[in-house]
Amino acid sequence: MPVEVILKTKVEGLGAEADIVSVKPGYARNYLIPQNFAAPATSATKRQIEDLKRKRAAREAEEFNKAQELAGKLGKLKLSFTLNAGEGQEKVFGAVTSQDIATKLQENGFEIDKKKIKLPKAIKDRGDHEVEIDIYQGVVAKVNVIVEVPSAKTAEEDSENGEKPHKKKSAYKAKKEKAEKSDKAEKPAAE
Repeated sequence: MPVEVILKTKVEGLGAEADIVSVKPGYARNYLIPQNFAAPATSATKRQIEDLKRKRAAREAEEFNKAQELAGKLGKLKLSFTLNAGEGQEKVFGAVTSQDIATKLQENGFEIDKKKIKLPKAIKDRGDHEVEIDIYQGVVAKVNVIVEVPSAKTAEEDSENGEKPHKKKSAYKAKKEKAEKSDKAEKPAAE
């Protein structure tokens, strides 16, 4: 049989201050009441609801103002990502995900959870993209994400300077070279 309690603080997934909620008796007795998150809903505690509602309104107003300020700062921010692409292609190798955006935001001093970044699918096209971040209830910031592709001229310039572009060895060649090195190392030791 559920027990009614009045929440004193915001409890994720349950409610906020001054909410009267029904919970299982063990949850109320063993967690909510000892941690001072709630009080039993009696006639005396119901009178305290007005005080809790004022605290809740003040907290929500402060959080809303902070969220609007953060949204303004994020709106001015431009995040730039560099990805490789084939010659003359719009599609890039790899993609920009919400995790990449959250990491780049953290580098710029903003602590945003990747779950709050509204990215329906990973960005795989170069160019400018607008990404929405749900900061608070009703406050959404829009961040410009720029996906760039290094020009093909840089690879050509490297080859002109005498530098060879790096090629990845196949697994077969790598094993063969490793075996040859170990054979050479064993021969002098045997003599």
